[in-house]
Amino acid sequence: MRSFYASVEAVKLNLDPMSALLAVVGDPDRPGSIVLAASPALKQKYGISNVSRFFDLPKHDPELYIVQAHMADYLYVSSEITKLLYQYVPKEAIHQYSVDEVWVTVNGMERLFGTRWEIAEKIKEDILENFGITCSIGIGDNKFLAKVVMDLHAKKVGIAECRYEDVEEKLWPFPVEKIWGIGGRMKRNLNRMGIVTLGQIARFSLDQLKKRFGVMGEQLYWHAWGIDLSPVFGNFTKTEQKGFGHGISLLRDYSAEEAPICILDLCEEVCRRARTADQAGRTIHLGVSYSKKTGGGFSRSQSVSIPTNVTMDVYGVCLQLFRKFYDGKSNIRHVYVTLGNLFAKGETQLDLFEDRPKKNDIGYAMDAIRDKFGTTAILRATSYTNAGITIGRSKKIGGHRA
Repeated sequence: MRSFYASVEAVKLNLDPMSALLAVVGDPDRPGSIVLAASPALKQKYGISNVSRFFDLPKHDPELYIVQAHMADYLYVSSEITKLLYQYVPKEAIHQYSVDEVWVTVNGMERLFGTRWEIAEKIKEDILENFGITCSIGIGDNKFLAKVVMDLHAKKVGIAECRYEDVEEKLWPFPVEKIWGIGGRMKRNLNRMGIVTLGQIARFSLDQLKKRFGVMGEQLYWHAWGIDLSPVFGNFTKTEQKGFGHGISLLRDYSAEEAPICILDLCEEVCRRARTADQAGRTIHLGVSYSKKTGGGFSRSQSVSIPTNVTMDVYGVCLQLFRKFYDGKSNIRHVYVTLGNLFAKGETQLDLFEDRPKKNDIGYAMDAIRDKFGTTAILRATSYTNAGITIGRSKKIGGHRA
């Protein structure tokens, strides 16, 4: 979807999403709040992007609309667009990549809807007619080619295609940082090796890339040749859970006294998710980032002998890590907690020296109350202090207003 959040808000205001000057902001009351989405016209006229801040917006322009994010609306429209795609292909042929991007495998649909170009045109028209939103569509012989040709070409022309034989012409000339899957750190590493474009990766030694980057180097090489063996049919909603993590970027600096309250709320959410999945973990990870004034932070893990999903067990370990690695003076701006090295509930053993079943039952009882009456129906007393984060987060989706 083109500027999805901004397009949804424009349609709600009876504006043309492609020509209106509209920005979706996380919190208009905070000058430093991030611009979550800018309409195509706003991007073109003022260079506003998804990394801009509220104070970057041209507020002198009387045609500018500044709208607060409504995440529930975007999730609803996203699910409705996916339902529309069910008219073309079965669920097994749809792989939802994000709230505004999806892969659709159209193999075998020719007799019903025509060629893949004709199907793309029909989907584009259907989405515009039903939702008022313009989309870009990339067509490829695999997921990688479809995604990259959409990013590089379709966003300019609407629909673009890249087959295996088109890779050299359509993809190789582009800088590596423009290619899906290559981030800033990988870009710097490749540049140090004299690699600037995708074509240079394709011509580079596979053995050297594997030696330097391991499995990622091999993937880079084959992607540069347009080769991607990712499955295009299956249940893409079911993935193996490696761990349960929860983090937050705090709206203000937290002191050493306030941080444990935030950590406890995060432990509660992490363990709730683990209990819901009937999983327990042995490795507990705490990450803390300090405020910009001092910079830095720490990220440390500790393992326990018996897998657990008990909030106070995880919290106790996190407190040990905090007291051991915190520098004792810096303000805190970001915290995350992760429970990993998972085991199924039935695989965990009992402890002879504590009433573990009782501790587990308390957690499951609290979860049942929250499931029935809402996430804030029963909370720890610390969650009601100024340092608690659960109540504020309960009103948000993805960290933004629902």
